[in-house]
Amino acid sequence: MNQNNGMQKRMLIMTLVVFVFFIAYEFLVLKPQQEAKAALVKQEQEQKQNSAPDVDTTQMVESDVNGNPINMSKSVDALSSKAIADKQIVSVIKTDKNIIEIDTLGRVAQVTLLEEKYKDENGNQIKLFEANQLRPLEVRFADKNINTEAFNAPVIASSSNIDATISKQVLTLTQTLSDTVLTKTLTFYPDGHYDLSVSATNDKQFFITNGFRPNVLADMYALHGLITKLNDNTLTTIEDGDLSKNENITGVKFVSNFDRYYATVIYNFEKSLSITLMPDLSSNPQAFIHAGSSINFSGFMGPKNFKDLLALNKELTDVIEYGWFTFIAKPMFVLLQYIQSYVGNWGWTIVILTILIKLVLYPLSYKGMVSMNKLKELAPKMKEIQLKYKDDKQKQSMHMMELYKKHGANPMGGCLPLILQIPVFFAIYRVLINAIELKGAEWILWVQDLAEMDPYFVLPILMGATMYIQQKITPNTMQDEMQRKIFQFLPVIFTFFFLWFPAGLTLYWFINNLFTIGQQYYINKLFDKKRAEKN
Repeated sequence: MNQNNGMQKRMLIMTLVVFVFFIAYEFLVLKPQQEAKAALVKQEQEQKQNSAPDVDTTQMVESDVNGNPINMSKSVDALSSKAIADKQIVSVIKTDKNIIEIDTLGRVAQVTLLEEKYKDENGNQIKLFEANQLRPLEVRFADKNINTEAFNAPVIASSSNIDATISKQVLTLTQTLSDTVLTKTLTFYPDGHYDLSVSATNDKQFFITNGFRPNVLADMYALHGLITKLNDNTLTTIEDGDLSKNENITGVKFVSNFDRYYATVIYNFEKSLSITLMPDLSSNPQAFIHAGSSINFSGFMGPKNFKDLLALNKELTDVIEYGWFTFIAKPMFVLLQYIQSYVGNWGWTIVILTILIKLVLYPLSYKGMVSMNKLKELAPKMKEIQLKYKDDKQKQSMHMMELYKKHGANPMGGCLPLILQIPVFFAIYRVLINAIELKGAEWILWVQDLAEMDPYFVLPILMGATMYIQQKITPNTMQDEMQRKIFQFLPVIFTFFFLWFPAGLTLYWFINNLFTIGQQYYINKLFDKKRAEKN
């Protein structure tokens, strides 16, 4: 019995420790690391801001018929990082969703989101990029001399202002150099995405970059870095700070640099891309596409809105990263979208989704609750066996197993259902953390933005209170007093962590607790009724 009861306690403790660790690690470890990293990056950018371009002398080798290098390992040396000059805008494109600014070197200097809900804490429309970061659509030539010249030769734009709010519009950027002419033809669409064709005369080889990721909300809650999808449909994610050396990747369908809610994406689903990933000074991933002397692809810079990405291409929905539990999280989000299309309110959508999840998992929860009640009823008999065979552990275990078998009790029954539900809990956590659809979405009264913390801490306090009630009505077979005290303190710990969590996630946990209380109360009443009938 000691072995079985001990195992039960250890599994229950392990389950709760996983939850506490999961939250504590993100709050106490990841957030300070990311803040320190952001400060370091800012310092390095300020130091490099006025430095001269630094381009490696190694030239690109012969390319194949598709314009990709035959020996990629020799070509990446041409991709050394360099500082970017001050912003000088040559063309401004307005679409229905954003304003795109092109600088004197033909790069995307800034993207400003126009939809009402995309505003920062000061009420200004969100801008995706820092002024001194690596900019999207920057071209780097393999030839050092041409590259140096290119960073000092402004492009000529076919138009300084373009209105693509109603229909697609074309912008041509021409950069005339001594030994080549680089031409970029951009077609902008009302939904904010673009098609790009780039070519260099005289067969001059070049690379083009996706730029550094949007730097709007790179917080502790979600992943941020780079993700690629290959021809075999495998996804590879490299988080900021995790790239230590250059890496070459072929057969790429799309490459995306992203923070919590926003991404820059370059994709081609007809002809795959070859890219080199280069770390910056902080080991953050930067993607450079091997263009040969010409290349075509499409791109998107903006929020990772599921419906918008789906409208461009179904495969682009993979840009939204859910972590380890993507296989559960992605269909769960599709269900969330479906419910919201009928309900029209994201808060009530979360409530309904929580109820559905509780109903689906009810058989597991029911078994766990029944098992805990049975063990509680058997506690006096278990204690008798413990005392009677305290000097013979083998006989004690044997009689305990007979007792369990006779009464249909399972010492592991209360823990296993909870452990099996952990992937679902983590999946819904990732869904609600990554869903930009919740940004600016109100629920009721004081909750005006489900992506932000509850301004009055009402939901975290209610969550903690319901967790305490749930704990009080749940049968507890723990004999150790210290363990009891630790578990009694957990609602306080969880309430503290949830104070700063997005209101949408806290709402989920609060509703989850409410229905768990209802289920536990129902099970407890059934056992009370059976106990009364026996008497």
